[in-house]
Amino acid sequence: MAKNPKDNQTKVTRIKASDSKPSEAVEIKSVSKTTTTKKTKPAKEEKRFWLIRMFAAIGGYFKGAWVELRAVRWPNRRATWGLTAAVLIFTAFFVLVILLLDALFKELFSLILK
Repeated sequence: MAKNPKDNQTKVTRIKASDSKPSEAVEIKSVSKTTTTKKTKPAKEEKRFWLIRMFAAIGGYFKGAWVELRAVRWPNRRATWGLTAAVLIFTAFFVLVILLLDALFKELFSLILK
């Protein structure tokens, strides 16, 4: 199936919040990608550049993590104890449910196998 050259051109209508009607349609023309040749660097310089980028990435990670930790809304002591109690109560409840189901299935299998 042959492509029509006009398929690459797209009309875009830009709308602003203050406009009651769309403004003028704008045509966007496709741009062809050109390939560039990469100049080769000496091995030692390339390795050093890679090492610098790696340390910069690690530093950026920890900086972003610190920013996120500063943005966290930490609970106060009362909320922490309340949530801890809720977790312990739910854990105890489900432990009891599983123990009861285990005992029930044990009895059912013992009746079946007799």
